Amino acid sequence: MSPTYDRLRADIIVAMKARDTVATTALRTADAAIKRAAMDANKELDEPLVIATLRKAVKNLADARIDFEKGGRADLVAANDAEIKLLEKYLPPGLDAARLDALIAEAIQETGAQSKKDMGKVIGALKKRPEAAVIDFGAVSKLVQVKLP
Repeated sequence: MSPTYDRLRADIIVAMKARDTVATTALRTADAAIKRAAMDANKELDEPLVIATLRKAVKNLADARIDFEKGGRADLVAANDAEIKLLEKYLPPGLDAARLDALIAEAIQETGAQSKKDMGKVIGALKKRPEAAVIDFGAVSKLVQVKLP
């Protein structure tokens, strides 16, 4: 079992006892998403699955936040910010910019990528690295595009 998932489950109980409905709802939603991802993938709950699911939830919330800002819904923006902050507690810290840059350079050299057409090879090589669990591939794809002509 995943230690992050265990911590999330314990925090659901704490939030319920504290009668914090906002945190309880957000954590239960994350719990359900993790269980659904495990069922969809037909595998046990493990740390990479939990982290990937939480990253996806945070990304979806950030995308929705942009739409709420465009619509002038400050109340929903604030709610999304609170939920993002709550879920980010469970995510491992990302790589620093220098380390990420070095990993991208290694992957480009390793794959022999010459142009943006080879971007998939670079991303694939990065996904095989041990650090893949803490890499934000949305940001990485932009960095790879800049590095490849």
